[in-house]
Amino acid sequence: MAVVGNKPLEPSADRAAAVDGCDLVVRVNGFRLDDPGSAATYGRRADVVFFNRALRATPWFFDDYQDRVYLMVEPGRLHWEPDLVPSWWPADLGQVHVDNEDLTIPLSEDLGLDSRAEGLWATTGTMAAWWARTTFPDAELVLAGYSFVDDPDQTSWRHASGDDCIVGPEHRIALESRLFRRWAEAGRTAIWP
Repeated sequence: MAVVGNKPLEPSADRAAAVDGCDLVVRVNGFRLDDPGSAATYGRRADVVFFNRALRATPWFFDDYQDRVYLMVEPGRLHWEPDLVPSWWPADLGQVHVDNEDLTIPLSEDLGLDSRAEGLWATTGTMAAWWARTTFPDAELVLAGYSFVDDPDQTSWRHASGDDCIVGPEHRIALESRLFRRWAEAGRTAIWP
């Protein structure tokens, strides 16, 4: 399985082939894909998309949406987020809402966070990776496009497509970086630059 975050990446035919060669490719929020004729960088497949209501949609997000599974994470619903679907999403998107009890809470416990009391939780990208690792525990996991692995103290995100933004105050990305490194050390997880 591959899970690809939103970090801007330099071209790499090897990385793109590793991603696209997986049995299942998971993308996150406003993801980017390689366009026909462009240098191989991100890969071209997106089978599952993890996203949240604050999505910054990219040109690739809704392409072929009827051929993908869209899993919407809603950690903000534990505190303040309303149950509204933006009117600009396709009416037939058919997103599946991921229950916080199944994802947010156990992942937060794994990170040492209390999502209910503190209003802290993992990024959508880490939620996607944790879901892949725990749902398919025997699968080899390919991770790419995660800037916090090498920069756990950053305060803003650069995206492969679209504007930069702050790292939300609800995230503790240094903990997420340590989690990814533990997975890599334990085996079955490769982190691509």
